[in-house]
Amino acid sequence: MSAVKATSAPQRAMHKLGLVRDIDLALHLPLRYEDETRIVAIASLRHGNTAQVEGTVQDARVDSRSRRQLVVHIADDGAELVLRFLHFYPSQQKALAPAQRVRVRGEVRGGFLGREMVHPAFKVVAEGAPLPTQLTPVYPTSAQLPQAYLRKAVAAGLARALLEELLPPAALPPGLPTLKEALHTLHHPPPKLALAALEDRSHPAWQRLKYEELLAQQLAQAEAMRERALLRAPPLATTGGRATLHARLLAALPFTLTAAQRRVCTEIDAELARVQPMHRLLQGDVGSGKTVVAALAACRAIDAGWQCALMAPTEILAEQHFAKLVQWLAPLGVTVAWLTGSRRGKGRTKMLAQVASGEAALVVGTHAVIQRDVVFARLALAIVDEQHRFGVAQRLALREKLATQALEPHLLMMSATPIPRTLAMTYFADLDVSTIDELPPGRTAIVTKLFADTRRDAVIARIRDEVARGRQVYWVCPLIEESETLDLQDATEAHQQLSAALPGRSVGLVHGRMPAAEKAAAMAQFTAGTMSVLVATTVIEVGVDVPNASLMVVEHAERFGLSQLHQLRGRVGRGAVASACVLLYSTPLGETARARLKAMIETSDGFEIARRDLEIRGPGEFMGSRQSGAALLRFADLNEDGALLERARRVAPRLLAEQPDAARAQVARWLGTRSEYLNA
Repeated sequence: MSAVKATSAPQRAMHKLGLVRDIDLALHLPLRYEDETRIVAIASLRHGNTAQVEGTVQDARVDSRSRRQLVVHIADDGAELVLRFLHFYPSQQKALAPAQRVRVRGEVRGGFLGREMVHPAFKVVAEGAPLPTQLTPVYPTSAQLPQAYLRKAVAAGLARALLEELLPPAALPPGLPTLKEALHTLHHPPPKLALAALEDRSHPAWQRLKYEELLAQQLAQAEAMRERALLRAPPLATTGGRATLHARLLAALPFTLTAAQRRVCTEIDAELARVQPMHRLLQGDVGSGKTVVAALAACRAIDAGWQCALMAPTEILAEQHFAKLVQWLAPLGVTVAWLTGSRRGKGRTKMLAQVASGEAALVVGTHAVIQRDVVFARLALAIVDEQHRFGVAQRLALREKLATQALEPHLLMMSATPIPRTLAMTYFADLDVSTIDELPPGRTAIVTKLFADTRRDAVIARIRDEVARGRQVYWVCPLIEESETLDLQDATEAHQQLSAALPGRSVGLVHGRMPAAEKAAAMAQFTAGTMSVLVATTVIEVGVDVPNASLMVVEHAERFGLSQLHQLRGRVGRGAVASACVLLYSTPLGETARARLKAMIETSDGFEIARRDLEIRGPGEFMGSRQSGAALLRFADLNEDGALLERARRVAPRLLAEQPDAARAQVARWLGTRSEYLNA
């Protein structure tokens, strides 16, 4: 298929939007439509309506009394309409000269001088000029790409694109148009077509495109799984006996695994023993015990004579894992290396040598684990925590640490954000999923309360009571310094306020711009119980485990995502102490923020939280960086199109097996190069 060459500014803007091939242009569908097929009389205009009128310019002048603006009066059969342009160019002023006949479209307002339109679309026309016979599409665009230019480019791409039917009739839902018919309908709908069916995407033309997109995505996932099955990984066969590291760790743990933990360990063990690389997602709610499952998986690799790497998105989370794993494994004779971006000098050099020699059987760290100078002797298992916060390239780089031996490491990804079923069926369809759906015994229920920001004093009084009982408290802020645009209480100011309100008590501060040593020192004090209150940004969102912490206060809770709020709430209630989460919010609340806070009050079930988060925000946050900057599903809606998704799931494996060429052509048409992002 021909591609658009980027030479002019609009063409460069098209490339940025991914409009490179003719099929890309054909699949660049309108956001909405404007009805320019009819003219209404100015006298019939009503406030709030969007309409198109035609009239003669009576007067045009630049008014500079309050702010400079172009004010134009047009008339039609004696009725007048004011056109107001707060920003305008000399060319517009010249076009709207008196006696010119213009066709104008915009929203009608009841202004001081009568009916008016502010910044309407207009064009100069001859009297009796014909009207369009189709609705006018309005496309997603950018500042450098005018609608008129984009409309011409899309029309040309649509005319040139090869839109032959790739799918056999049996693979399609009944009653849908061909792809060519569907695209022509959506780009150039006839006036008689109900706009509502186009805008809510229920029209059969939309259904055809949604299904094709879902099928392409399912085919790409199925192909990724098939290709992965051809790869080879070190088989980490389970061995019996009490002498194994795995058995000794189980015996040394100060707690008993839950039934859910034992089940997922069995699932992971079975896959690690195979010669095909494991590609598994371990999901479980906050505090369900994923770290010990990861530690036991690492033991399987170490028992077989190989190394394991665990990568976390932040230094604090990586350090929490490191401390826990050292506590469990160091007494059993395991050397655990620690690699982060802040680690420099001789300490880093020593760690790199331990990793390269194989002395360090387990390597824990941040993105530093995948830097070029990190060379593993025998890496067999890569564990990625909070996987949605890593990019595709980062996960691929970790897998490639064993590529020189023509083997792939097994990959275990962990997430405390449970994946809703429809999302698991699409973006994570190529993963095997293990779910810890049971919390360890002894975890207390967390009471969640909403407080308006005006009741800060009552919240501080509650903190004073908790601290007096010997408990510890988190106070989380969304920013670390004042912002000119966001009227938010920052962490520094909150720290000062709480220090003044709690004389004689230790109040710590942790935020993302602090030196690593200072953060580590503050976290160590809080973990040890010598600090009463920790004021922090969301660097403590995951990984922090302080059983004595009984109160979590989230300031400006309306600014946080639902999964973030759930994660923060999970930092308390980790011991036998009754715990609470207070969500401080500022008014007025938007609709989305209100829905998030309502969900937090109504449920503490991570799976229900995840389902509601998907409803509120869509799949972007769950996907993380499994996309190349653009969502792999542009048209289908996981909440609305479940039936189409189910059919695509059934059809994809059969189509790939029976008609592989058609299947690959379908993926290339819809995903282009983006299908590679499904492999990470």
